[in-house]
Amino acid sequence: MDPRFRPYRSVLYIPASKPRALDKARGLPVDAIIFDLEDAVSPEEKTASRGILAEALAQGGYGIRARIVRINGLDTEWGRADAEAVAKMEADAVLLPKVDGPADLDELAEITGDLPIWAMMETPLGMLNAAAIAAHPKLQGIVMGTNDLAKELNARFRADRLPMLTSLGLCLLAAKAHDRVIVDGVYNAYKDEAGLAEECAQGRDMGFDGKTLIHPAQVDGANTAFAPSEAEIDLARRQIAAFDQAKASGQGVAVVDGRIVENLHVETAQKTLAKAEAIAALGG
Repeated sequence: MDPRFRPYRSVLYIPASKPRALDKARGLPVDAIIFDLEDAVSPEEKTASRGILAEALAQGGYGIRARIVRINGLDTEWGRADAEAVAKMEADAVLLPKVDGPADLDELAEITGDLPIWAMMETPLGMLNAAAIAAHPKLQGIVMGTNDLAKELNARFRADRLPMLTSLGLCLLAAKAHDRVIVDGVYNAYKDEAGLAEECAQGRDMGFDGKTLIHPAQVDGANTAFAPSEAEIDLARRQIAAFDQAKASGQGVAVVDGRIVENLHVETAQKTLAKAEAIAALGG
């Protein structure tokens, strides 16, 4: 699969301390899994969870799902040992919580070497340093930590996420400027399908690549929201065909459904089809 078009529609948190959950995740139709050593694991279980996770990843069975391990912060008593352990695991990336600036990523990279890094963006200082964080050469992706960010901002919950929009926008700009994956924060009411759909639609419209999830019941909603629709796929094919025909006749633009189609529209259409193909390779 071309890494440029690997989908990250659904990114599910799984507690690294729960063998049953780790096993169940092998059969879930998610694009990526965040194996969590941090918030989802109690202090008493943190040390043992490293071994449980390492064994599960060594056993495999996760297919081509992206395997991301979230460690505890390097300023905690578990963080360094987590990072050292993840560097030896069958993982695709390591996720660092509460990233304030690129120096945090430098410190992690000294331990994890060439393993790609993802950054949890969940602090006011992180928001202000988003561009520098996204520019880090080891960074592959960004995860919005909206729960912690709301706490830090003392923000109230609103369905339209107005208090979050500045932070979401800053991180989106940074990610797009440096061609990084960026996934939206979690939706806490996992039984509220309508609310999840609304928030997914907002995130997709803004430009996020997908959404982090806290429960398997949310997977289908995120997969649907962040995948190209049949109408979008059909339009992309017609735009490409029309532009090719226009070029063959010496024209620089085409018209589809009463709208001008130029090079930039064709590039978007090609990306849409490539993403649809990548999703199909994951089994839909």
